[in-house]
Amino acid sequence: MDAHKQLRQTIVRLLSSMGSAKEIHQYLRRFSQVDAKRFAVVKVGGAVLRDDLEALTSSLAFLQQVGLTPIVVHGAGPQLDEALASIGIDKQFVDGLRVTPTAALAVVRRVLQTQNLKLVEALQAVDARATSILSGVFEAEFLDRERYGLVGRIQRVELAPIEASLRASSIPVIASLGETQAGQILNINADFSANQLVHALQPYKIIFLTGTGGLLDGSGRVMDSINLSTEYVELMTQPWLHSGMRLKIEQVKKLLDDLPLASSVSITRPAELAKELFTHRGSGTLIRRGERVLPFDSWEGIDLDRLRRLIEHSFGRKLAVDYFKQIIPYRVYISENYRAALVLTQEQGHPYLDKFAVLDEAQGEGLGRAAWQIMREHNPRLFWRSRHGNSVNPFYYAEADGFYKQAGWKVFWYGLQDFDAIKSCVAHCAARPTTLEERLS
Repeated sequence: MDAHKQLRQTIVRLLSSMGSAKEIHQYLRRFSQVDAKRFAVVKVGGAVLRDDLEALTSSLAFLQQVGLTPIVVHGAGPQLDEALASIGIDKQFVDGLRVTPTAALAVVRRVLQTQNLKLVEALQAVDARATSILSGVFEAEFLDRERYGLVGRIQRVELAPIEASLRASSIPVIASLGETQAGQILNINADFSANQLVHALQPYKIIFLTGTGGLLDGSGRVMDSINLSTEYVELMTQPWLHSGMRLKIEQVKKLLDDLPLASSVSITRPAELAKELFTHRGSGTLIRRGERVLPFDSWEGIDLDRLRRLIEHSFGRKLAVDYFKQIIPYRVYISENYRAALVLTQEQGHPYLDKFAVLDEAQGEGLGRAAWQIMREHNPRLFWRSRHGNSVNPFYYAEADGFYKQAGWKVFWYGLQDFDAIKSCVAHCAARPTTLEERLS
């Protein structure tokens, strides 16, 4: 099979696993507005290179095909364990860092070079452009030579090799090795390398690719998203949160605290990378600094002008002039910066979602998902309607217990079991007047 045909089939496979074309184009527009070197830093572990190379290659090639160039940094933990054991050097870790004696450095360099070229060649085999960067990015000093051996702490990130690769629309594939000013090669933990790249580049997306596909909760299920501003304190008290995951969340929080509000971290499988980036529902765990979602039970205390602008920008339509007089809210949820909101009324004895508005930029951050989850926790029953063709409908299908198609609308619900109750809710949606008028010019 020629490379072009294989790449086309890869793209078809990836698109078929995602949401609507509208969602994909929406995210593509947003990502394309970001400076190339600020699109995404992707950290790839050695286990992914060993076990999931084909899916990784397909996903990275797809991003390049749609005009996006991620920056990849990788480790090679399992491969190093095997190579060092073969020459009689037992693996030793102190504080989670691999001790690297002088006798091991040549093996570390060889293994990282081999894994780097393995990924670059796999990308080139599917007609993707990729550049091997084995040195020249991380200037480092000894972390603690007596304690860790030839292990480095990054002092400076040199972006020139990365920028040269990006100018050629080639994916930089960076090995996690550093050098001192005197030229001594040092081993660097790949998570630390990724973190320092993130600080230097301030990217829109930070992606950690793993075999588990995300962070797991106490039941072993992947957590859909984490809003650090509202969930971090409670999450860190959970008895099921083991030390490795606790450390990962702490590191992510520290990372996001120093980045723009729009930046977010995704932890997902290689095969699900495109779905995580290009759909509202996503795949894996999306972590963002986020903002608080404030609940109200009336219009009192809400900046109605800001809420109106949010709704109109989200829907691209004018809101009825008398909307805030006409609608009696049951509950309203608004993010503190007025970038996401849900307006609920009480209809037929059940909460009805009248408006779910999210600014375009905030959808990429997952703020809408966070607001939805808070709303859902407070409201075990809900029904709502959505126009046919709405790009959010795939998300609604996943969240709803059922739906009914009627002229112009789809009616969704969750938590409703009684057939008569569902019937009355569907009838209400059919008769409910619209509160959105002509499209914004």
